[in-house]
Formats: sequence, C-alpha cells, structure tokens
Amino acid sequence: MNNFNKISVKIKLLGALLIVLIISAITITTYLNQQNIKDSLVVNLVGKERMLTQKIAKNIFYAHYSKDNDFKELENATKEFIRIIEILCNGDKSEGISPPPTQEIKTQLHKVKKLWENYFHDIDEFKKYTLLDQDTTQILKDIYKANTILLNEVDKLVTMYTLNSERKTENIKSFQHSVAFIFLAIFLYALNKLRTIEEHVNHFMDNSKQLLVNQCCDNLQPIELKQESELELIEVSDTINTFIHKINIAMDHSNEALLQSQQASKKLEELTDEFDTILDELQDRSLTQKHLNNSEDIVIQSSEELINSTQRLKILKQELEKLTKSCQNIKS
Repeated sequence: MNNFNKISVKIKLLGALLIVLIISAITITTYLNQQNIKDSLVVNLVGKERMLTQKIAKNIFYAHYSKDNDFKELENATKEFIRIIEILCNGDKSEGISPPPTQEIKTQLHKVKKLWENYFHDIDEFKKYTLLDQDTTQILKDIYKANTILLNEVDKLVTMYTLNSERKTENIKSFQHSVAFIFLAIFLYALNKLRTIEEHVNHFMDNSKQLLVNQCCDNLQPIELKQESELELIEVSDTINTFIHKINIAMDHSNEALLQSQQASKKLEELTDEFDTILDELQDRSLTQKHLNNSEDIVIQSSEELINSTQRLKILKQELEKLTKSCQNIKS
C-alpha cells in the first residue's frame, strides 16, 4: 500500500514543503535586497561621477578667471573620477560592487571612459598652459565642449543603472507576490487535506460507534471506509473487521450448539416420559407376576419396548457427545 497515503506522511510533507518555501523565500529575498543595496551604492557612484564632471569644469573655469594656479582641488576631483570609473568597470570586492550587470551598461562605461581620457588630456593641457602663462582660450573651448558631451553620456549611464536597479526592485516585488501566492495555495491545499482527513476519521468513528449501539451480537456488520481513506484508518478497520468476523463465527457455532442442546433436551424429556411409562408398566407387572407365565405376548411386547429404550439412550448419548464437542470448539 502506498505510504504516501498515511496521515503522518501527509502532515510531514506539508510541513517540510512550508519550511523549504519559507527558508527559500527568506534567503532569496535577503539576497535580492542585498543586491538592491549594492545597486543603490553603484547608482550613487555614477551620480557622483556626474557631480565630479561638473566640479572639474567649475574648477577649471575658476582657475582661469581668478588666475589661481593652485590645482589641488582639481587634481583631487580628477583622481576621484578615475577611481570611481575603474570601480564601475572592474568592480570592487571590498565594497561588494560587481562589474557591469549588462552588456549595454558595459558599452556605455567604455564610452564614458574613452571620453574621459580625452577630457583628462585637455585638463592636463589647461594646467600646462596656465603654468606657462600661455593662451588657454582654445583649450577652454575644447574643455567646455568635451564636458558637455561627457556630462550627457554620464547622465545616460546614471539612467541605465537606475533602470537596472528599478527592474531588480520589481523582480523582488514579483518574487514576493509569487511566494505569497504559493503560500496561499499551499495553505488552501493543507486545509483541504486536513478537512479530508477529518471527514475520513469522522466516517470511521461513526461506523465504529455502530458496534456499541448494536443490541444484538448476531451477524455484526464490518466497518466500511471510503476508498481514499488514509492507511492508518484502513489498518485499524481491518483489525476490527477481523475481530468482528471471529465474533460472528463464534456466535454461529454457539447458536448451533444451543440448537443441538435444545434438541437433546427435548429427546431427553421424551425418553424420561417413556421411562416413566415403562416403570409404571413394570410396577403393574410386578403385581401380576404370577400371571407372566400365562402372558407370553405381554413379555414379548415388554422386550421390544426395552430394546427401543436402549436405542433411544444411544441416540441421547450421541447428541450429548455432539454438544460436548461444540462447547469445546467454542472455547478453542
């Protein structure tokens, strides 16, 4: 018989399924949330690149119009821009930042990096021209033009990372909705299974109670279960039905023995009556013994009656032996 039809197995399977689903949901949700946090960090870094692009241009034009040759702040901004672009291109294990998640973002990063190399070259040229006190008009125009292009491409990169992060957020929501739906489905399935088990148990209890309310022990009816009943209920009902079968057999033997006993008792009463008649006749004959020699017919008749009585006693003995054997069978 299929062990999966056991009540204990059904409950264990449902419990194990729920535990696995809960652990999986917690693990995957935690992982996706961590990835979402890292994506937010990357979006902040890309946004910082956009800010640094503007800051670099601002420092260049400030240095040009103020005639200030201190490029410390400008150099710090360029170093920070380079550090971040390298992290975005190659990832950073210490920060938990992965390389570009899509080919589209990877292509855009290479494009921004290429523009930055040209832009950085113009920055170096501007610092060199300023320190040599040469005309920087043309280089400023190139920086302005390159800054605009670089800023637009960095904006596109920010948008790409933002959309990628939003897609992951939507995936997290979709996953959570799916898990909630699965939880609901399993919950409803579990309720249905538990209700089915309850119906089978109630059906079994109703059938078993009929044994208690049955006033007559003759021909007890076996317990009948539904075909889809659980294994435990089937095993218990089989045991009870076997016991009921044995009781019915014992009752049949008992009834048969009782019937034989009644027949034997009836025959015994008949023999007793015949014995009384014979004794009466013998008593009468003792009073008239002196006439026996002259009553041959009476002697012959009396002999025949004694023979008949003997045969009846033999029949009584056989009936009593049958009764004894029946009682022994009932005890065994």
